[in-house]
Amino acid sequence: MAKGSRWVRWSFLGLLVPLATGVAAWQSWTWWSWANQPVSESTANTPSQTVQIQIPPGTPGQQIGQDLEAAGLIRSALAWKLWTRWQGWQNPEDGFQAGTYAVSPTDSMTAIAEIIRSGQVVQTSFTIPEGWNRRQMAAYFQAEGFFSADAFLAATEQIPRDRYPWLPDRIPHLEGFLFPDTYQLPAEELTPAAVVDTMLSRFETTALPIYQQAKTDLSLLEWATLASIVEKEAVIADERGVIAGVFTNRLKQNIPLGADPTVEYGLGISQTREQPLTWAQVGTPSPYNTYINPGLPPTPIASAGQASLEATLAPDQTDYLFFVARYDGTHVFSRTLAEHEAARDAIRATIDN
Repeated sequence: MAKGSRWVRWSFLGLLVPLATGVAAWQSWTWWSWANQPVSESTANTPSQTVQIQIPPGTPGQQIGQDLEAAGLIRSALAWKLWTRWQGWQNPEDGFQAGTYAVSPTDSMTAIAEIIRSGQVVQTSFTIPEGWNRRQMAAYFQAEGFFSADAFLAATEQIPRDRYPWLPDRIPHLEGFLFPDTYQLPAEELTPAAVVDTMLSRFETTALPIYQQAKTDLSLLEWATLASIVEKEAVIADERGVIAGVFTNRLKQNIPLGADPTVEYGLGISQTREQPLTWAQVGTPSPYNTYINPGLPPTPIASAGQASLEATLAPDQTDYLFFVARYDGTHVFSRTLAEHEAARDAIRATIDN
């Protein structure tokens, strides 16, 4: 072969090798770009739909990729495997976190990987209003499909003093110490025990400091109990301090509190305007009947909010000893029994008419 021909051949090969390498790199990049693209696009007419995927503890990265591909959330489990291996996220202890995730097919593969790696798990929200008792909470959780009412009530009868040593001694349940608020928990952690712990922790950080910083002769149990009665009686915020003052005066004078909500709690009923408490119900013996028993009932009757807790520690200074509800949320306050009975009769007359 002539020297010139040999030179041409080697020159051609010198051009071919880089070209082939470039083509391979271009193909690899094209494949990677395709694999990393979202499975679908979101537009104004077709909003993104999330898919929940659960990753059990200890799931390796390769298995997660296969599950994502099977769910139609990524284009290629192989691309996922190569990407996570390059990132060093293959082993469970080095990369992805267990939990339930809401992932959209409009997210890129690398975006989905970051969601799972950073532990952005699905959060379940629940709200407990002020003034609810634990049976109302239990019914709510069951209605929402979280867990059974019986399971929650059983959890509230376990007193975790090992974690919350401030809880009063010899209480039969946690009524009054489950702080009313809005909460969020990871979906897979939403159990009765976890909910109870979360609510107790909120009481510890929100309510307990109020009590510890106050100057009061009330024990923690007495404070929570009196505040729960104030919470149930006070519908109008402006009356909260006055109602707390009335009950404080009656306790000091050893006059029975005469609070309807305690009777209702003891009997497991709720009165309405159309069906108020009867004399027979008010006369039914119960540890919670504050018409019969002087002093406070044995436990709180509901979860008091911060305003009622604060009002109980700093009640209005008043001469009132009585109040009666108008059934519009307001009350008529009286200093004497005669004034109270007159106000009560006047309100009943308007109802009868």
